[in-house]
Amino acid sequence: MSASYEVRDGIAVIALNNPPVNGLGYDTRRAVADGIDRAHADAAVQAIVITGAGKAFSGGADIREFNSPKSMAEPNLHSLIRMAEGATKPVVAAINGVCMGGGLELALGCHYRVAAPKVPIALPEVKLGLLPGAGGTQRLPRVLGVEAALNMVVSGEPVPSDVLAALPGQKLFDKMIDGGDFVAGAVAFAKSVAPQRPLPRVRDLPASHPNADAYFQFARNTIKAMAKNFPAPPRCVDVVQAAVTKKFDEGLAIEREAFLALVMTPESKALRHAFFGERAASKIPDVPDDTPRRKIEQVAVIGAGTMGGGITMNFLNAGIPVTMLEMKAEALERGVATIRKNYEAQVKKGKLKADKYEQRMALLKTTLAYDDIRNADLVIEAVFEEMGVKEAVFRKLDEVMKPGAILATNTSTLDVDRIAAFTRRPQDVIGTHFFSPANVMKLLEVVRGAKTAKDVLATVMACAKTIRKTAVVSGVCDGFIGNRMIEQYSRQAGFLLEEGCTPAQVDKAIERFGFAMGPFRMGDLAGNDIGWAIRKRRYIEKPNLRYSKTADLLCEMGRYGQKTGAGWYDYQAGKRDAIPSSVVEKMIVDYRKELGIAPRKIADDEIVHRLVYALVNEGAKILEEGIASKASDIDMVYLTGYGFPLWRGGPMCYADSQGLFNVVHAMKRFAANPRDDAAFWQPAPLLARLAAEGKSFT
Repeated sequence: MSASYEVRDGIAVIALNNPPVNGLGYDTRRAVADGIDRAHADAAVQAIVITGAGKAFSGGADIREFNSPKSMAEPNLHSLIRMAEGATKPVVAAINGVCMGGGLELALGCHYRVAAPKVPIALPEVKLGLLPGAGGTQRLPRVLGVEAALNMVVSGEPVPSDVLAALPGQKLFDKMIDGGDFVAGAVAFAKSVAPQRPLPRVRDLPASHPNADAYFQFARNTIKAMAKNFPAPPRCVDVVQAAVTKKFDEGLAIEREAFLALVMTPESKALRHAFFGERAASKIPDVPDDTPRRKIEQVAVIGAGTMGGGITMNFLNAGIPVTMLEMKAEALERGVATIRKNYEAQVKKGKLKADKYEQRMALLKTTLAYDDIRNADLVIEAVFEEMGVKEAVFRKLDEVMKPGAILATNTSTLDVDRIAAFTRRPQDVIGTHFFSPANVMKLLEVVRGAKTAKDVLATVMACAKTIRKTAVVSGVCDGFIGNRMIEQYSRQAGFLLEEGCTPAQVDKAIERFGFAMGPFRMGDLAGNDIGWAIRKRRYIEKPNLRYSKTADLLCEMGRYGQKTGAGWYDYQAGKRDAIPSSVVEKMIVDYRKELGIAPRKIADDEIVHRLVYALVNEGAKILEEGIASKASDIDMVYLTGYGFPLWRGGPMCYADSQGLFNVVHAMKRFAANPRDDAAFWQPAPLLARLAAEGKSFT
């Protein structure tokens, strides 16, 4: 049943019933339309109330029908809104819960609207690179005022219903219903307006602004600075301006034209890919949604350093008690002090209330003894990235932890299966690779070992949602998904230095492409010594894998990055500004001479595509090996953990947008470069096959 129908005291009540958010899928639209027709045919019905079953009015379009014929099948949303607006009996939207996108547009098409307090109201289409396409940009300014409406349309952010109801002159809500039986209140309101004629229509209201031209120009200038890579926000300004300057039906036509144009933009395609990719990441092919989960009521974290403290904060933020364990009291004290400092900074900025800060700190316990964590449901190890250290920790955990406890390692590159083998319970061991700073970064790579139990995987994925992370499952390999790929990206960056680039040139090229930070600035932030340690291991394990020696020479000079005040760039005390270093440039020039390389001019396009296609080729290998189950998982890793530009959708989505034939053709050019690694640029078999067949990753 996608919508129910009943008559209460002469009022027809149509309740959308399409969990979880009453999406306006075909069956739901059809049921609502049938309900309106049924109410019109019943002489005893005086008015119609449309509401939502459960905790939502409607979250908008049913995402399960996106890109399918059902999404536009009649009655489509436009037709349904016309039915409500043209009804000869009053139609009241009773907004009991979440009201977003098409749900709000449907409500705006009704004659009246009543709402419960604190209901999230939004037109979030801009977050998909679109704009509201069913009259939202034309009707909302007429009931809320032009400025408030444009802010909602351009930001896509939800605003509580009671905040909107308090705006001067608003006509969005005819009544707020607080407490008691909400539907009964809506029915009583519908009964009170049933005799009134003519029926009010939002489309008949004026949309005006006293200084329209100046205001819209100001809005354009602001948006140009804030959203330069996204075409949807400036188009939002255009269509809201049409609500002010054009007749209603003309404005609707302009809105529709803009919507259809935005649907075809690569930016919207990328944003929609990311939207669905984030939801698909939690779907694991052989782990059904109904897999039982273990309870996570107490957490322990081993290690009070930067990573351990950040991991701890995630659970405290979610209201889950944490016991933090260290070997020395001084380390514990430093760790707790850092957590306090982070929270106090949030309080000072007004992002966290003082009582919430105290509540979170009250959930934190510290200890020097493993016995004090034996009853934890989940323990996360965040100690030094060295196998011998991990072994000691996991042997101890195996000895003390209660049966059924989940044992997680925060390793970023080490073999999770090897770590699991240090215990007698490998089924309970899993990798949870947080990204630094762990209390800020959204990504969590969940590493599934060969023997990790399905309920452990399901539990950790659910737990990730609780602590507001985007979790992506990876199989076991060196570096998992993200770091395995970034190694190839970094190798290319090193070769570019040998061939003629400066660190600043490489960084600026990839940052203009849209990355938050180039490879050399990223190295300075993370610590160049970390990559140095990995390369030393590679020289033993993979002696045929070639690296530029420039990074090793940098580390031999003690230039580890921001923490030492010098890396690829120079840094002034207390500042993070990257200042090009003459010392580093001389080191690179001297090394080129040692190799006998005459530097050449390298275009930004070559820089960008060598870096990005290195990610793509390694990503294709990861897909083929089953380390990642789908291309969108790789994209989510890069969008949420590595600063890949959101409007490009991630490396695999970007490769698709360029055409895999063209990607392979570019790789052949790179392979012909004698200073590059020709073997690496042989297309991964999956990439070669898809390109030959004219197919794509996504």
